[in-house]
Amino acid sequence: MKVAKLLFADGIWKSEINDENLDYQKAQLVLGYGCRNTLENPDFFEVMKAKFPDAEIALSSSSGEIFCNEVFDETVTVTAIEFSSSYIKTQQIDINDFQNSYEAGKALFKNLCHENLRWVFVLSDGSKVNGSQLVKGLNEGRPEGVLISGGLAGDGDRFEKTVVGLNEVPVCNKIVAIGFYGEKLELSHASFGGWESFGLERTVTKSQNNILVEIDNKNALDLYKNYLGKYAEELPSSALLFPLSLKLNENSAPVVRTILSINEKSNMMIFAGDLPEGSRVRFMKANLDRLIDAANDAAHGCLQMNPDPKLAIIVSCVGRKMVLGERVSEEVEIVRDVLGTKTALNGFYSYGEISPVKPFGECALHNQTITITTVNETE
Repeated sequence: MKVAKLLFADGIWKSEINDENLDYQKAQLVLGYGCRNTLENPDFFEVMKAKFPDAEIALSSSSGEIFCNEVFDETVTVTAIEFSSSYIKTQQIDINDFQNSYEAGKALFKNLCHENLRWVFVLSDGSKVNGSQLVKGLNEGRPEGVLISGGLAGDGDRFEKTVVGLNEVPVCNKIVAIGFYGEKLELSHASFGGWESFGLERTVTKSQNNILVEIDNKNALDLYKNYLGKYAEELPSSALLFPLSLKLNENSAPVVRTILSINEKSNMMIFAGDLPEGSRVRFMKANLDRLIDAANDAAHGCLQMNPDPKLAIIVSCVGRKMVLGERVSEEVEIVRDVLGTKTALNGFYSYGEISPVKPFGECALHNQTITITTVNETE
């Protein structure tokens, strides 16, 4: 397995790191994440196709690009991969061709479920696709032990639209999945939030998909404002500092849910993932040091399962990037420190992260979380 990393900015290739002399003509897979305006330009796709003529090219808009141990904006970070014996299959669908995101997830996975499938990496539209329902559909046909990870495309902090594309100029409404096959693949994954829970665990008593109305039969927005105290005056921007911890049932592991917006007229809260009635929630608050420590924990978790990774794909949340501010690069730097310089890092900041909670279990939609997937190919 060979990996090369490239950075595209201001209309040119700013950096190329190809220590293994990967022949770009032989690259099987190219992953690119970056500025939506650049990705939507047909000229950029022609540049990509000329450089990697025989590769499957998967592109996603982002809210920040990870290249080596730095975080960039308004660029495109590219990773080219050549396997020695493993192989890939790719699939792209349009959400408009399906009744809902759940059905799209089922169809996407079904088309990739073949012998020796080890991992499915998903890049999805982050504006039109319901991420919670998408992962539910992906899990529907997942064979035991098959890893599913990935993320929802971003659009900086604009939240206007997101684009994804497979072997074409990226557009809205697309979902791309890449299946990785082969007995020599070595994989690991981890996801950590680093948020501090506070207050009592409560029950969602009225909701519809990602719209939360009542907790413990009380208006959720009123209750939330009461907990925020002085920060309530700064809503909706202050909501990034106070997400919710969600447990679907008593035995499930918690995931984080980000508040996207509030509706003062209807007294409702809109989240970046579903909060089903009957699920359990707790309020959370930010601690910058603990957020960065979560990146350290995620990297160490990956090393326990895959001690010599060749490539690490980081999908972190735009909410973390906005909360961490100037310290955002620290979470990438700490991953680099743990995994070492022999591991190529790439990734992006997303509108939702897809990763299992338990080792190689069902995937889940996360918010405000850093997720890492590592891969290597044994000789």
